[in-house]
Amino acid sequence: MPIYEYEHLGPACGRGAVFEEHRRLEDPPLERCPQCGGPVLKRISRSFVRAPKTNAELRDMGFTKLVRRDDGVYENVTARGGESRYMRRDEPGSLPDLGRTISD
Repeated sequence: MPIYEYEHLGPACGRGAVFEEHRRLEDPPLERCPQCGGPVLKRISRSFVRAPKTNAELRDMGFTKLVRRDDGVYENVTARGGESRYMRRDEPGSLPDLGRTISD
């Protein structure tokens, strides 16, 4: 069931000035607080977060995504210019350059 936010129009009760309520999609919005009976107003809130991110978006956000290709071999699908596309367990030079992506 979705969670909806409601705000008291008058004084708040024990549920607080703003409270959450589990409601079915087909249920009408609350007009009164279930606890105190005071008038309430349904608030607009964010309903979802877009996910997953594409590899390009992850790279632009500073993330590194490694995908396992073989035993000890990973592909850096977010490789930046000059970085090795493949990382091998026994080759430290193939590791991503984290100094380019991590800053204070």
